[in-house]
Amino acid sequence: MEKFAFIMHPLDARGDISRKYPFVRHLPEGLVEWGLKFKGPMAISHITGIKSLTGMEAEGWFVGCPLTARQMMTLPADYVVSKIIDAARTAQESGAGIVGLGAYTSIAGDGGITVAKNVDIAVTTGNSYTIATAIEGALKAAPMMGIEPSQAKAAVVGAAGSIGRTCARILAKRVPELNIVDLQLEPLNKVAEEIASESAAAVKVFTEVHEGIKDADIVATATSAVTAIIHPADIKSGAVVCDVARPRDVSNKVAKERNDVLVIDGGVIAVPGDVDFGFNFGFPPKMAYACMSETISLALEGRYESFTLGKTVSIEQVDEISAIAAKHGFKLAGFRSFERAVTQEHIERIRNNARRRILVK
Repeated sequence: MEKFAFIMHPLDARGDISRKYPFVRHLPEGLVEWGLKFKGPMAISHITGIKSLTGMEAEGWFVGCPLTARQMMTLPADYVVSKIIDAARTAQESGAGIVGLGAYTSIAGDGGITVAKNVDIAVTTGNSYTIATAIEGALKAAPMMGIEPSQAKAAVVGAAGSIGRTCARILAKRVPELNIVDLQLEPLNKVAEEIASESAAAVKVFTEVHEGIKDADIVATATSAVTAIIHPADIKSGAVVCDVARPRDVSNKVAKERNDVLVIDGGVIAVPGDVDFGFNFGFPPKMAYACMSETISLALEGRYESFTLGKTVSIEQVDEISAIAAKHGFKLAGFRSFERAVTQEHIERIRNNARRRILVK
């Protein structure tokens, strides 16, 4: 039996925590965050029932790191990393041979490098498989919206980050035009130079989200923003937007106000076997985030080594983890949008709404 663990943390002070402790939703956020600083890591659930297509089996544990996304972004980095290390040690004590870093635990500090140095088990951020499935999902959804990638303009928001940069490099090989968006121009220019050296796509750089995505047919977004940065007026009618970020980059208002764009959640994966996660993190049964699935795939493969660490992800890593995951039976679990399943009929309605909107104009 292969063994793994995955570190989770509450994205906000009330919503996520209230899934386990309902009374928390009635408390002020500041009070909840204050209390979290005095809490240690804890095993949240025991994960059972995972069985690979090869016959290998695995069990694991969700381990909670008691800091919200806002705390991870605003508290001193050394303090945040120390809390993540404590959670990784709890994973080690549970018997795991590899631990995955979820959400902001993969972003804090140096992207898991320091964590890996302070525990005796392997560590991975899961970013390689997150990238693989985000691109797969976006390119699969595009034709369903009448978009031919070989003739489309794409945009990547957060393109200077570890996930966004590699997403941009891969997308640049599939589309003729690519806009890359991030806060700072200098790192964006470096990404643009890298893309220019390995693909023929025409690349433009932007530091304003609206300007960068307003004419894009396909958008992938993967920033570390604490609040939504993509709003209803930013998106082109008929576009596909793949939101990899947690917390979300795409505002909930888009779901309410733009019935002519398709927003899909990045990296929703069907896990092989009769898996029971023992914890409700907002997905249907037997489904997981891609970062979780990378961790499980590596365990099933017996690859107890730190696979994706730091602030860069290579295309070779993306290809390798894709092959490993497919071997064991992991696959994209259809489409989901704002925590709800997206049907073919729903996509067709969005496509028709986009056509009508274009005709009206």
